[in-house]
Amino acid sequence: MEARAVHRFIGSSPRKMRLVIDLIRGMSVDQAMEVLHFSTKHASKHAEKVLRSAVSNLMNQDDSTRVEPEDLFVKEAYVNNGPTLKRISPAPMGRAYRIRKRACHLTIVVASKA
Repeated sequence: MEARAVHRFIGSSPRKMRLVIDLIRGMSVDQAMEVLHFSTKHASKHAEKVLRSAVSNLMNQDDSTRVEPEDLFVKEAYVNNGPTLKRISPAPMGRAYRIRKRACHLTIVVASKA
């Protein structure tokens, strides 16, 4: 059994989010929760929220079977580019610099080991 959770339009750049997601890919869910909870990166809060949602989706998927969180692992975790907001900052001599505020979409898939 597997379940997925998606968080779209996160206000963090995909590059920064991938640093956090690369830490938990393939880990057991308990270990991944610990890593994300104690990580100092700002993106880890969003990743932990999505991971909890994926586990909850798996628990609610089928009421007849009981799945323990210890028996789950992160099967897939990936980050895609979201929309980029373009802003302009004044620069010297009448010029303007472009500021790109990037966003990302995060997807996490959890599955049971059995």
